[in-house]
Amino acid sequence: MTDTAAPPQPTGTLTMPLWRAAIYVAASLLLGLSQGLGMSLFSSNVAQLQGEFAATQQEVVWLVAAYLAPAALTLALVKIRTQFGLRRFGEIGLAVFVASALLNFLANDLASGIAVRFISGMAAAPIATLAFLYAIEPFTPAKKLSIGLSLALIGISLGLPMSRVLSPTLLDLGGWHQLTLLELALALVCFCVVLALPLTPVPHEKVIERLDFISFPLIFFGLGGLAIALTVGKAYWWFTQDWLGLTIAGSVACLAVAAVIELNRESPLLDLRWIFSPTILQFAGALLVFRIVLAEQSSGAPGLFQAAGLQNAQMQTMFWMIAGATVLGGIVSAMILKPGREHGIHAVALLLIIVGATLDAHATNLTRPAQMLFSQSLIAFASALFLPAALAAGMMAALKKGPKYILNFIIIFLVTQKIGGSLGSAVFQTIIQFRQNFHTAHLAADMALTDPLVIQRLQAYASVWSHATADATFARAHGTAQLAQVVQREATVLAYNDVFALIALVAAAALAVLLAHWALIEFKKRRTVGAGTTG
Repeated sequence: MTDTAAPPQPTGTLTMPLWRAAIYVAASLLLGLSQGLGMSLFSSNVAQLQGEFAATQQEVVWLVAAYLAPAALTLALVKIRTQFGLRRFGEIGLAVFVASALLNFLANDLASGIAVRFISGMAAAPIATLAFLYAIEPFTPAKKLSIGLSLALIGISLGLPMSRVLSPTLLDLGGWHQLTLLELALALVCFCVVLALPLTPVPHEKVIERLDFISFPLIFFGLGGLAIALTVGKAYWWFTQDWLGLTIAGSVACLAVAAVIELNRESPLLDLRWIFSPTILQFAGALLVFRIVLAEQSSGAPGLFQAAGLQNAQMQTMFWMIAGATVLGGIVSAMILKPGREHGIHAVALLLIIVGATLDAHATNLTRPAQMLFSQSLIAFASALFLPAALAAGMMAALKKGPKYILNFIIIFLVTQKIGGSLGSAVFQTIIQFRQNFHTAHLAADMALTDPLVIQRLQAYASVWSHATADATFARAHGTAQLAQVVQREATVLAYNDVFALIALVAAAALAVLLAHWALIEFKKRRTVGAGTTG
């Protein structure tokens, strides 16, 4: 009887030639960018799409909500991939992605647009998974969770800024169908890439069980309902629509029933006891807080400039800078990310967010994108630093429990990123509304009609209209309306400044908690070493 030596593990950085590794990384960037653009092209152009669909802003927001609704589909796709094979998973997923892009051309009204966007959201679910797989494929196991993850997240993170950069040109060329034409082109290229570049096959394993067909629909509707409510809640306003409350209550009920089922299964779809352990809760909390803080970049600066009358075309330079900072942050993360450095990387990222948000909190009605290039670049760089380190830490915690726990980790990452992003945007916009009303009331209260400065301003505004009409009353009325607009504009700027300052405070609190936790870990290590030396 002879002993069989275990196959040697590859060492170094790459498992294939450099030129081939570069092709796989480029494929990952393409897949990630395609997925990110599909999610952001519509959310970045809500105002422009109103005319395309002859709809109100409230109605157009449903296009974004429909795309985000299938948030939990990744959970099912992980099991489908394991049971039926990676190759088939990729080919079928991309084929559906291409088909959904073609369906966009058949949507000519709001109802069909919402239906197609829902299908597109479902079809895009496997794309992010493929982006991760192609990014880590060329690297040795020691580098998959550092260089691989960092490069994968570059492509996924570029979707938001590049949607703002590309949208003005695409809309000028032919309306919203040009956006969908770009989606189709990317989908076709991605399909060819997956056919041409094989991934390492994974062993097939029968993992789908009967109770999955009960648990998954409950999780699907629960997370989907929350995504819809958080996306459209601000547009319809939380306290005026009963169906918003019912949707949230129904979503929570679905998730609660799913939790009861999962807690009583021998082989649960999700190991909730592990998910709600202190270590994983801490990880999920950190990701959730970070996604809420990053709403400053997706809803903050763009919202401020849109309130000032600017469109994406006037913000292109700023978003080019954000895209560049994202790429730079991902490259730096790939260079420095190693096990044990996560706390330090997170601390630097939070510090950069504090600086960026504090700079933005001094905006005025004269502030333009050129004045926010540096601050927004800092925040984008911080995001590209934070996410790979957080993702690597979570993956390591899951792998220690076994390969099956990757599924549990994916659902945590999914909830904190998609639902957390929607929650962050909803909280951000709601606080702005409250602060805007507050500042409007206070500014109006301080502007007495007997104040000489107010009288002078009203006369100046009325004189502009006096050249167009001989009716003095009409001119004064328009002067008063123009002054009210000025008050509203100033209140809006002050409201955004308040929220920027609040984000800086939240990031500072998160940094304080992180540093305290880090210090506690180091203290326990030294005490353990000291006890061992004494013994």
